[in-house]
Amino acid sequence: MPDDEDAEEQAAILSWARNYARKHHWILNPDERKLGVVIRGLARNKRKFGEQYCPCRLRSGDKEKDAAIICPCAYHEDELKKEGSCHCRLYFREDVPPG
Repeated sequence: MPDDEDAEEQAAILSWARNYARKHHWILNPDERKLGVVIRGLARNKRKFGEQYCPCRLRSGDKEKDAAIICPCAYHEDELKKEGSCHCRLYFREDVPPG
């Protein structure tokens, strides 16, 4: 069970992700369990490494290289255009049903 600080961080990241998705006319993963896994991973990485690194990608340990995988990562827009969702399946295009 997350402590209060973890819960607050996760809520802040979820709120940020919702706003970011809305701004781009995307949706968040409607599967609450899968959405929670990604949000917890982002919060864990922010707490552990100081940045909300994409939990679905491997960090190299080189801050300059790893900047590309800070959520929203450098790849998410192309993935959404081509595949309908980002690699983590956090964001989906509105016109592509998750699944």
